[in-house]
Amino acid sequence: QTDGSVPNTLVIANCEVVKPRVAAAEHISQFNEEARSPFVKKYKTIIHPGEVNRIRELPQNSRIIATHTDSPDVLIWDVEAQPNRHAVLGATDSRPDLILRGHQENAEFALAMCPAEPYVLSGGKDKSVVWWSIQDHISGLGDSSKSETSPGASGSKHSKTANEKDSPKVDPRGVFHGHDSTVEDVQFCPSSAQEFCSVGDDACLILWDARTGTSPAVKVEKAHGGDVHCVDWNLHDVNYILTGSADNSVRMWDRRNLGPGGAGSPIHKFEGHKAAVLCVQWSPDKASVFGSSAEDGFLNVWDHEKVGKKKNPNSPGGLFFQHAGHRDKIVDFHWNSSDPWTIVSVSDDGESTGGGGTLQIWRMSDLIYRPEDEVVSELETFKSHLASCTPRA
Repeated sequence: QTDGSVPNTLVIANCEVVKPRVAAAEHISQFNEEARSPFVKKYKTIIHPGEVNRIRELPQNSRIIATHTDSPDVLIWDVEAQPNRHAVLGATDSRPDLILRGHQENAEFALAMCPAEPYVLSGGKDKSVVWWSIQDHISGLGDSSKSETSPGASGSKHSKTANEKDSPKVDPRGVFHGHDSTVEDVQFCPSSAQEFCSVGDDACLILWDARTGTSPAVKVEKAHGGDVHCVDWNLHDVNYILTGSADNSVRMWDRRNLGPGGAGSPIHKFEGHKAAVLCVQWSPDKASVFGSSAEDGFLNVWDHEKVGKKKNPNSPGGLFFQHAGHRDKIVDFHWNSSDPWTIVSVSDDGESTGGGGTLQIWRMSDLIYRPEDEVVSELETFKSHLASCTPRA
């Protein structure tokens, strides 16, 4: 997303993530949050047709990604086959490798990829959830031997023409109706490619099962006191689902407690944000831990097993870490499944900077989340050293 002086772009970059406990004091003292990090190296730019509202990666093939913009379609990109472009004013758009059709109105944010199969979910202003399979095309997209002639390469690695009308189109496997307003987020069940959930501006949480038809399997009405913006399904225990809302709260649900007719109550309510919650995600490193980000510019990390055990009366139950490095609303974040306790977060700084945003990659100290007895034991080994350090005159 830009201010209009240059095209909207999809940027592919490599990042060198430092090892834990290697930050030197002199490096920290020289840190400038306004400077671009030398550890993030951009190696390809794709000119995106419209603002990039959402990016999701296909778990089975990391070179295949899906994007949402202000249109009814989902755009699929093979980032290795796409030509590198120069983002100059007036440049033509890059051409998607596939276009997923099925929405009747704009689908701007709700987007998910299935962890088990090459399936894609989307939700939109038409109040529907749309489900596709890209299985028929994925072999061609992921085959590096075809990269020079893939649809996204326009027949040449150096082609600079872009025309969506030539991109292959894929129709949906199913269109699911049950929401009464815009669908804001969708998520697959980690253990089933046929089960998924959705939330929307109607304040509903809906669970779906494609094997039983296109009507809701379970519908929880008034799941929050406002629009529900985000949802995530626990990787370790598929009974647990998180939702985040415009009412500033995160709620945790046990699907075993959700009955017909909208019956069911959350098992936990987490209230630590001062503005609308925009994103929630379970940690891949510990089953009880999750993160939430909001329009207040904070990314909170929670552990639901700590609820009721809080020691600080001024801290919300379950909250054990708060990242305050962003200067505006944090619109998305992801845990790194390959690098424990490492998070990438992005904020939309358009109002304060005149366009664009900030990407941060960070990792909390292991002294924060490890068992207390382990931490105390380790710190004891440094006790004599710390005691011998005296400030200089």
